[in-house]
Amino acid sequence: MDNQAVGRRVWEAVGGEKNVNSLVHCATRLRFKLKDESIADTQKLKNDPDVIQVVQSGGQYQVVIGSNVSDVYQAIVDEQGLGEEASSESEDTSKNPLNRLIDIISSIFTPFLGAMAAAGILKGFLSLATVLGWLAADSGTYQILFAAADGVFTFLPVMLAFTAAKKFKTNQFLSVAIAMALVYPTITQLAGSGVAVDFFGLPVILSQSGYTSSVIPIILAVWVQSKFEPLVKKVIPQFLQMIFVPMIVLLVMVPLTFLVLGPIGTVIGNALGGLFNSIYSFSPLVAGVIMGSMWQVLVMFGMHWGFVPIIFLNIEQYGFDVLMPMLLPAILAQGGAALGVALRTKDSKLRSLGISSMITSFFGITEPTVYGVTLPLKKPFIVACISGGIGGGIIGFAGVKAFSSGLISLLTIPTFISTDPALESSVTMAIIGTAVAFVLGFVGTYLIGFDEEVQDEKLEATETTTGDTISTARHNLKSPLTGKVLPLTEVPDKVFSSGAMGKGIAIDPEKGELVAPADGEITTIFPTGHAVGLTTTDGVEILMHIGMDTVELNGEGFAKFVKQGDKVKAGDLLVRFDIEKIKAAGYSVITPVVVTNTDHFADVLELDQQEIIANEDFLAIVK
Repeated sequence: MDNQAVGRRVWEAVGGEKNVNSLVHCATRLRFKLKDESIADTQKLKNDPDVIQVVQSGGQYQVVIGSNVSDVYQAIVDEQGLGEEASSESEDTSKNPLNRLIDIISSIFTPFLGAMAAAGILKGFLSLATVLGWLAADSGTYQILFAAADGVFTFLPVMLAFTAAKKFKTNQFLSVAIAMALVYPTITQLAGSGVAVDFFGLPVILSQSGYTSSVIPIILAVWVQSKFEPLVKKVIPQFLQMIFVPMIVLLVMVPLTFLVLGPIGTVIGNALGGLFNSIYSFSPLVAGVIMGSMWQVLVMFGMHWGFVPIIFLNIEQYGFDVLMPMLLPAILAQGGAALGVALRTKDSKLRSLGISSMITSFFGITEPTVYGVTLPLKKPFIVACISGGIGGGIIGFAGVKAFSSGLISLLTIPTFISTDPALESSVTMAIIGTAVAFVLGFVGTYLIGFDEEVQDEKLEATETTTGDTISTARHNLKSPLTGKVLPLTEVPDKVFSSGAMGKGIAIDPEKGELVAPADGEITTIFPTGHAVGLTTTDGVEILMHIGMDTVELNGEGFAKFVKQGDKVKAGDLLVRFDIEKIKAAGYSVITPVVVTNTDHFADVLELDQQEIIANEDFLAIVK
């Protein structure tokens, strides 16, 4: 995938600089806030072969890219000169309160999800290591690794302060300073000691753990800071602002947070956690069924962000969380359904997509699975939701607990391990519930089946947009080689890598046979056999150049099977070449395949493959 090209297409389709308020990304999605979502060409994005899906939810215009989303994001940032985040002075206040809340939570938590997921997994594996006797809890090795794992959660308010300040457009370092005051060791010790604390005679209410690992107090404090700081700037002369504005903000905000905002945030957090736990206490089985079956629906609409604070609050308040374990079956059930699709379908591309998306679900990434496989086919998605509900019910009924948070995946299972003998069987029940969901998703999909005609809408032969009718014909070329697929930018020749010869792709061949990528006529074949030109019956002019500088071999290692003017069919053998002999002579065998008359077509699209077999679909020509 050419990340720069994908970024350009997405940026253009959403309306460009004139329509973008801000841009961030999460594990799989570009998350735009647009001035007017109706300007964005949603249908064009959905038809883009490098876009998995488009979701409009929570006040965000979300373009689902997949696991390489960070590279596409960076390409957009670099090319458009956005800096770390695209932003606008205006803030959309037209969203309903729920959408605004979801937008705030996602914007604050998304930037450090990777670090949080890594820390959570490491913490789980350390628990596993101590239970199995691999590490002693008092060893230096354990203490250092535990600091890496637990530090993120202990000082969570500091990370939240930084991202919240970006969201609320206030001074990030002052926000961090407020957070550092909340988690200052002396304050934490006072909270744990139970000693009464006051500020000029006013009582300070501290929970037993203080504000380490807390969520809502610092977010609330930064929001108030964003309102207070501009007021201070208005009354302080500009030449004094550098010193006095930060000083006044700290002098007011830190005591205000300890006296008022912190306790309010704690009460709100306890209420939210208490509400969920009341439902859970009423029936863990019902709670597990509901969350397991509905989780992927919530993810589709971005509403899952509303549950993220509850997970943190549960761990902060109780030392464990019961919500995370219920959600794991929902994720793995989608992977099971994808496997069912892969084994039942007769379409090689859908089979490949099903297997790859099943693997990503193991690591907690379900967007490629849902948007690329199960949801377009409908029945597999429904089967997976039901299976996730059954698995979630088993885990809820068993009372499985997570003792650390992170990205929910198979790697989080060690976080369910407890040293409490009464909970020894809970991790086993978590594995059973997750396995049941995966197997039911797989078996149910395989037995019930699906309508294959609704799959892969991106490569339909024609498409129609509303308003003026635009017909776009697509023609797929076959691969002329078997091997590893590379972008043209990796070809060791500036003429090809720059795209000067036209759009296309390159292959590092594993088999020394070049075949025709389509029906057509051989328009050029060099006497040395190292390069072949073909014009297809649809007028596509293709150049296939075997290796770089291989003309210097004067035909040694090359055997031609066609001549100029020959009519060929797709798959006909054109040239046989000796890969080892070419490499031994010091030449690269990377073979660019380019459409030299690219400007005659609307676009030449890659199909996002890593490995290719000769005669498989390779490039899509858009007329």
